[in-house]
Amino acid sequence: MVLLLAVGAGWIARRLGLPAVLGYLAAGLIVSPFTPGYVADRNQLQVLADVGVVLLLFEVGIEVNPLRLGREHRSVLWAAPAQVVITTLAAGGGAYLLGVSLAGSALIGLSIAISSSVVVVNITRSRRRTTNPATEAALLSWSVMQDMTGVAFALVLLAGLGLADRPPATAAVFILAFVALVAAAAWVLPRMLGRLHSEHDLFLLLSVGSGLALAGLGARFFGVPLALAAFVAGLAVGESPAAAEARRRILPFRDLFAVLFFVSLGSLIDPSAVPGALPWLAFLLGAVAFAKLVPVLLVSRLARIPDVRHWQMAVGLGQIGEFSFVLASIVLGRALIPPTLYSALLAAVVVTIVISTTLVKVGRRPVPAPATAAG
Repeated sequence: MVLLLAVGAGWIARRLGLPAVLGYLAAGLIVSPFTPGYVADRNQLQVLADVGVVLLLFEVGIEVNPLRLGREHRSVLWAAPAQVVITTLAAGGGAYLLGVSLAGSALIGLSIAISSSVVVVNITRSRRRTTNPATEAALLSWSVMQDMTGVAFALVLLAGLGLADRPPATAAVFILAFVALVAAAAWVLPRMLGRLHSEHDLFLLLSVGSGLALAGLGARFFGVPLALAAFVAGLAVGESPAAAEARRRILPFRDLFAVLFFVSLGSLIDPSAVPGALPWLAFLLGAVAFAKLVPVLLVSRLARIPDVRHWQMAVGLGQIGEFSFVLASIVLGRALIPPTLYSALLAAVVVTIVISTTLVKVGRRPVPAPATAAG
């Protein structure tokens, strides 16, 4: 029923010229305990949120291809991590000056530095998109590098700032052990997938099942947050010679994963908490504008990416997304940020998605979309 409601809300959003993601968020808000009418079971919604974000980030990890990225957009390999560092330091420093703890500030800064992979993909594949091919390729590559850099930084911060359940040194050892496990899986999986190439159902089951198993092991035994472990597990599948086939078969599930995640995210938004969170919301929006969009604009120009519309690319990356929710949930669970900041972050997800997907089309005519456009 939640998915059917999301279909209607997403259709209405698109008819209004807005991204379907906003419809999914609205569907979650409709069935949340914070609005009148039917209230979905919170435990079931939490399961949807967990499954949605794990599967979504697992699929994002599969799509990452550092070798292809290095061949096609070599300058992005250093430009995107540089932007993540600049944004994390600037936004995190601002949060620290406003009274947030050091650990909380670091992860909040990192959450602002990373964009939404789902929104970026929709911008580049929308029927109404206005980006040229060079800008689309740069947007996708930049988003991929943001994800990879963000996960690496998050794991370092969790261990170094004592946010894991173990002492920092022990946590670092366990994280390295998990990385070694994933590397071993990246060696074994290609051979197993190669044997099942003609068995379409078993191939798909092994691709998804092995990734989710690695994510579960990372969370249960190695102290890596489930969603981050899922992304790393996706990298293991994505780096195999059978990655192209695995990616082709799993990609149709992208929209379902995204819907599950954003509906669940919408169910967490409490409209009554937004007025008290307005100061934090203003800070987050300012951080996105000045600590993220401006560095993307300047660093992309410095990288001299050919034929890219730098302003359009900066605006296209100017939203808060999936990793931000994961990181904010971690710091909230450890009482490192006030609840009002968490509420402001959820609201900022909605506001920045609206602004980014609207402004990225300003002043440009739509160009024809491919037949497989996500809309």
